[in-house]
Amino acid sequence: MRVLFVDDNAMNREVVKGMLLAAEVPMVEAENALMGLDLIETDQFDLVLMDLRMPGMDGLAAIRAIRARGDEKADVPIVVVTADNGHDIRAQALAAGADDLLHKPVQMQALFDAIGRALTRDGSASAMLA
Repeated sequence: MRVLFVDDNAMNREVVKGMLLAAEVPMVEAENALMGLDLIETDQFDLVLMDLRMPGMDGLAAIRAIRARGDEKADVPIVVVTADNGHDIRAQALAAGADDLLHKPVQMQALFDAIGRALTRDGSASAMLA
C-alpha cells in the first residue's frame, strides 16, 4: 500500500508520516496540490490524504481534478485532512469527490479508521491495515 499526503505544512506531514510508518505504510509527500497532481500523474497510489487550505490550488480543486481524470486513477480513495471546522466543510469535501474527512490534529485511531472506510467504500475487504 502506498499513500500520498498533500499538505503545505511540513509538521503535519511529519506527524502523519510517523503514524503511517508505525504501521509500515509508506507515504509520499507533496507540499502543494499541483505537486500532488503531478505525483498522481507519474505514480500509483492506493490512497490520497488531502489538505484543503493550501496556497495556489486548494484541496477541493485538486480533488475535482483527480475525479475528472477519466482513468483508473480517478477512483483513488481520497481522505481530506483539514483544520477547517466550518459547518459545511464535510459536505463541500464530499461534493468535490472526497471519500471521508478528518480534522486536525489527526489522531492515529481516527486516521486508520478513515483509511479503512475509504479503502472499503466499494465493499471490498482490505487486510492492508490489519
